[in-house]
Amino acid sequence: MKKILICMVFSIGAVACSSGDSVEKVDELTCSTPSIECLLPWPNDALTVFEKSADKNGRKLNLQEAWMPTNATEKPIDVTDMNRANGFSPGSAILLLVPGVNLEASKLPTSDHIEDSLNKDAGIIITDKATKEKIPYWAELDSRATSDSTRLLIVHPAVSLKEGHTHEVRVQSLKDIDGKILEAPEKWSFTIADTESLSQRLLHIRAEAYTELADQAPKFSVTSSQVEQVSGADVRTVMGTFDVPLFLSKAEPGGTFNLDANGLPQRGVGMYPSRFICVMPNTVASTSSLPIVYGHGLLGGAEEALSFKGVAVEQNATVCATDWIGMANSDLLNVGTLLLDLSNFSSLADRLQQGIVNFQFLGRLLNHKDGFASSDDFQFQGKPIFELGGTQFLGSSQGGILGGAASAVSTEWSRVALGVPGINYSLLLTRSIDWDQFAQIFEKAYVDDIERVMAIQLVQLLWDRGENNGYAQHLTANTYDSFSPKDVLLIEAFGDHQVANISTEILARTIGARVHTPVFGTKRSSAAIPMWGIEPLSDGRTSPALVLWDFANPAPPADNQAPRSPEYGEDPHGAGSGEPRVATQVFTFLKTGEILDVCDGAACTSDVLTR
Repeated sequence: MKKILICMVFSIGAVACSSGDSVEKVDELTCSTPSIECLLPWPNDALTVFEKSADKNGRKLNLQEAWMPTNATEKPIDVTDMNRANGFSPGSAILLLVPGVNLEASKLPTSDHIEDSLNKDAGIIITDKATKEKIPYWAELDSRATSDSTRLLIVHPAVSLKEGHTHEVRVQSLKDIDGKILEAPEKWSFTIADTESLSQRLLHIRAEAYTELADQAPKFSVTSSQVEQVSGADVRTVMGTFDVPLFLSKAEPGGTFNLDANGLPQRGVGMYPSRFICVMPNTVASTSSLPIVYGHGLLGGAEEALSFKGVAVEQNATVCATDWIGMANSDLLNVGTLLLDLSNFSSLADRLQQGIVNFQFLGRLLNHKDGFASSDDFQFQGKPIFELGGTQFLGSSQGGILGGAASAVSTEWSRVALGVPGINYSLLLTRSIDWDQFAQIFEKAYVDDIERVMAIQLVQLLWDRGENNGYAQHLTANTYDSFSPKDVLLIEAFGDHQVANISTEILARTIGARVHTPVFGTKRSSAAIPMWGIEPLSDGRTSPALVLWDFANPAPPADNQAPRSPEYGEDPHGAGSGEPRVATQVFTFLKTGEILDVCDGAACTSDVLTR
């Protein structure tokens, strides 16, 4: 019997069609006026198409070049790699253009009142269609827009949206400041990319690299080794390179994956020479030192391991770092180039995935008897300085935003400490003072208010493949095949100027973390319910866990802008490195898995910024 094709027509003029239990291929989605506004409301299954082939039926994004943001040279963002995804980002912001909308009149909660998003009379209701659960969120108006007529309404889910699930957005009532009901789309659905779409490239290159490695240690070469006095003790620093199978078109910044007919990266030519820098106590104490793979900060490099010389002595630790290529200091020129033309964003996302594999090989070098432990440069009196096979992971800032992704696909470590971490760069960028220098480039290339917001949402579809946003749902539970759940400790700095607290807390909700209580000693947060949706850490104090450290900063702004000095105090982002109790807490966890209460049952506060 011939099936009837059912079409849903959205306010933007796009059409998406299905036919019950079968699917029909829709070659073109049409829009009444081809422009950026064809993408609104975002995300939207009207922007997808079902493909029917001999072996599968599946949804694919169907973004059109004519709808894309254009840069100063009038070049639209290339949609080719985005359209390989079968859904939207787990961190997708919902975007609507409703000039004059007032959040309070519309009963749209700010980030201080997330709990109100679940009220029956909330202006917008978001529902997971499979589980029937309401999705908590907060709303904001784009504070960076230059005109109310181009000021987008941005709705952020307060937890990562479930992979492969379809979500319904129902607009109940949007009003202006006088209570007048405004015209807006009433209801639509969007589907999140599934697990395979988000992670298959990284899992593929990791599997290929490990198959090539077999049960051996990666080849490595030491280029320098020296011993110096630090805090009255000898500390050894070893530098060199190690080989990792290359899956990029070139090892230098700008290289991308060569994809086969199935969309999987092919093995490139040669090996990637990944740098390493390790610091360690120049002795073997009663117990061998704890080996740690360290993930560095924003556009940094392996050199950040050098800051751990004192920690190496105090905590009896061997800290090894490599460059997180894609977002390392060597990538700075490429990043600047991308901001002028986001069509090349795959070169960042693909390199991040190669970088994650590089980190796995560094872990193998610390765990394997034929790795670093076999070298005189890592031995003291003929014995390895560090505990063979005991490697754990520590990432800070950017290393905390990428470190969950690296850990979800790792068999080299089981404990993960992420300092001032987050999730979803599209959420983080405008909330970080670090964005200022990059925004000067980006905003000269993309000058339209709506296009700027949309451009960042679009490239997040690619960024997901290399950061926590695409992997956090598999970090502590629901793990990928052949991987084990990780024990995770998150350290948050209240009022952080670089990694927004709300991003850290989305990560915590997504991985099921519980929070150290009391969170605050006094009413310090502007939130009606601080840490809403995150349960208290139990007496057993098991991971995953979140500990907030209060360095006496004001609460951060509730919209999409960064807290800045002097209004928001001195940036507490790196203050934890000056608080000895933070180091005690983190390294106790990495050594034993215990979430030590270093705050004696009180809120964790520190005066390191005011001493």
